[in-house]
Amino acid sequence: MSTWMPIAKEYDPLKAGSIDGTDEDPHDRAIWRAMLARYAPNKGVTGDPLLTLFVARLNLQTKEEKLREVFSRYGDIRRLRLVKDLVTGFSKGYAFIEYKEERALLKAYRDADGLVIDQHEIFVDYELERTLRGWIPRRLGGGLGGKKESGQLRFGGRDRPFRKPINLPVVKNDAGREGKRERRERSRSRDRHWDARARERAREKRWQEREPARPRPGGDWEPDRDSRDDRAKGREKRDRSK
Repeated sequence: MSTWMPIAKEYDPLKAGSIDGTDEDPHDRAIWRAMLARYAPNKGVTGDPLLTLFVARLNLQTKEEKLREVFSRYGDIRRLRLVKDLVTGFSKGYAFIEYKEERALLKAYRDADGLVIDQHEIFVDYELERTLRGWIPRRLGGGLGGKKESGQLRFGGRDRPFRKPINLPVVKNDAGREGKRERRERSRSRDRHWDARARERAREKRWQEREPARPRPGGDWEPDRDSRDDRAKGREKRDRSK
């Protein structure tokens, strides 16, 4: 418990796919892709990563001039890069801002997150590509974001930090594996039991549908009981003969 942190200190795709960082099995294809990916940070990126902010969820119409105007309130900007599509030249909705001083970076990190720029609430975090060991970008199945609808939520970042595990430490041993095996067997046995009951109900329904029916005195319908009536008549004849 003493080593647990809500923010990832090293990127692990498997842990990032878990709300508390304790999953042991990948639960979507993106995690497999990220685990198999071999990614190196873009060498063309310049500047000090420790003084750089990542700004996302921008309005696609927002220009660099607008970003510079807003973020220069926190300190002197050394470099600002709005990421654009190489083919169309349109904004991709995120940017990197490098400050000259660390205090300006910290102030922007603290105060700019959640600002509304051009009707969009922005997200601000430190640059992770060059500062978080093992980082895998979103396009390769990694990242620390995502939507619930996509089934690819990622945890361990500022936006979605890890939740504290309920039971720590997690002990992985033969008994735990045996417990999982027993649970699977119980589940299969339960499924077989329900399948057998369903088949039995289906047979009863087919049998009832084949039986002739006749109205009760009260107007309801009941299965024919000719065989029982015959036995009752036989008993009456025997009683009269005595």
